[in-house]
Amino acid sequence: MGGYALAKYRFRGKALIFSILLAGVLVPGIILAVPQYFLMAKFGLTNSYLAVILPQIISPYGIYLARIYAGASVPDEIIEAARTDGARDFYAFLKIGVPMMLPGLVTVFLFQFVGIWNNFMLPYIMLGNDRLFPLTVGMYTMLNQGASQPALYTTVIVGSLVSIIPLIALFLILQRYWRVDLSAGAVR
Repeated sequence: MGGYALAKYRFRGKALIFSILLAGVLVPGIILAVPQYFLMAKFGLTNSYLAVILPQIISPYGIYLARIYAGASVPDEIIEAARTDGARDFYAFLKIGVPMMLPGLVTVFLFQFVGIWNNFMLPYIMLGNDRLFPLTVGMYTMLNQGASQPALYTTVIVGSLVSIIPLIALFLILQRYWRVDLSAGAVR
């Protein structure tokens, strides 16, 4: 929604917001891990999955990609025609903008999912209980124990293979949205 608004509306401070967004893209996530921990600790969310997921839900890079894709895929004329027909802005966004932006939104979702799935440092900092660790942190702790128990190396390698299966499945399920977009562009 933020990318759509930045692409399709004119408002005061738009350039400043976009500049701040680009600066947010340039800041590595690792720099924000400790301040995010203090923030989550203040709200009592540490040692829970919410402490890992909440800081990563909104990404400046995702908003940037959504802005670029909305600017390229949603023509202003169609939005104006919807407004002429009496559609309000939110309705035009939901019924016109989102379907036209769907391949780009799927791409943003996949980037976010892969980033959250492969994240190591934030779960390592936020979660203190070994039972809550995701695969990345769990395999790291097993690898550290592998120095005294060499049989754990094989387990870590198999765990690495198993950990990419959900990513492959998600890519295979969602690839149809990219094919639809490519064929729709060829018909126009």
